[in-house]
Amino acid sequence: MVKQGGGIVRKLVHGAALQRWARAARAAPKADLPQLRAQRGRARQLRFHLNELIHVADSRLALPVVGSNAFRRPPGTDWSWRPELWRGPLAVPGLSSVQSKSMLGDEVTVFHDCERSELTLRQIRNRREADLAPYGLHMDVFRFDGSFLSVVVDLPQSAADGLKRKHLLRLDSIVEMESPLEIFARLNVKHGPNTEQIVRELPLNEEEVMVEFDLAYTDLNEKRVEKAWVDLIFEGPQMNQVVLRDLTFCRYPRAEM
Repeated sequence: MVKQGGGIVRKLVHGAALQRWARAARAAPKADLPQLRAQRGRARQLRFHLNELIHVADSRLALPVVGSNAFRRPPGTDWSWRPELWRGPLAVPGLSSVQSKSMLGDEVTVFHDCERSELTLRQIRNRREADLAPYGLHMDVFRFDGSFLSVVVDLPQSAADGLKRKHLLRLDSIVEMESPLEIFARLNVKHGPNTEQIVRELPLNEEEVMVEFDLAYTDLNEKRVEKAWVDLIFEGPQMNQVVLRDLTFCRYPRAEM
């Protein structure tokens, strides 16, 4: 009741202030010059704070909402997901001199075979109007003396539950890079003692960076599916800067022939 009453009082005070300034504006053409000079000074002070508030509010309200899971899903989608790194703030937002098997959050792990790591990773806040994901992954690679670099994303158990050979698994991403390089995505599905793997190259020269993994071409044992994960493999990453603005996954049945 106190909060509700306080809200009513604030509305009344705000309404009275609006009316007072509206009357002053209407009376300005005929107001005495000393009075008009004083009102102008107060109005300028007020305008400074209002402009600052509007600027900050416009900036913050234009950002993608933290926790957002909004993205395009094909018809028939029965499972979809955006990993936490792209969805919300991490407790540890960055790593430097990243060692192999280091984790950023609970779902993303980095693997490489460098003797000396000159790799940094950090979570960044997306601020572009086109971005749907609240956060992105920024990766800087300087000297690279290894033979491979991969970022592994563990898919949740819900991705494996009910997974069938009739399914297509789709990966969508928004990628920015300082210099051209190749990125491959490898889907891994563990079923019993075996692991099915499908590799696709991300079409980085196309407007829509999307790949589909068709499980029809695997020997998947649908009754023994345990878990799934995706490796993002970076070829020739040295002296480069890569930003993954978004990363999303969808699962849907293949169209009947």
